[in-house]
Amino acid sequence: MSLESDLQTLVSGVVQSFPDFAPATVTAPYAVWQQVGGASPAYVERAVFNKRNARMQITVWAATRSQANALMAQIEAALVLSTAFQASPYGAMTAVADEEAQLRGARQDFSIWSER
Repeated sequence: MSLESDLQTLVSGVVQSFPDFAPATVTAPYAVWQQVGGASPAYVERAVFNKRNARMQITVWAATRSQANALMAQIEAALVLSTAFQASPYGAMTAVADEEAQLRGARQDFSIWSER
């Protein structure tokens, strides 16, 4: 499987999730995720590195701050314990809000290493 499909499966085990953005018909709670960078492995002695790194940003949207935080904590635990890849958070979650949609969110970035 690919990093993206493994991530989709893992996050969807906690809450419905979508790459990049959620369809307009979706109701909270849900998560969206996207790659926002990552480490570019250096090639030494013309050897191809067999690992891939991605900095993945995951945002959970919910009706309440406590629900968003609880879901993000569950996602963080699932990522760190995953055997599909090696993941670690870049830092603690950040509170976000969408005033127009009346949703509260929690956003967190993760470094994820996987096989190519």
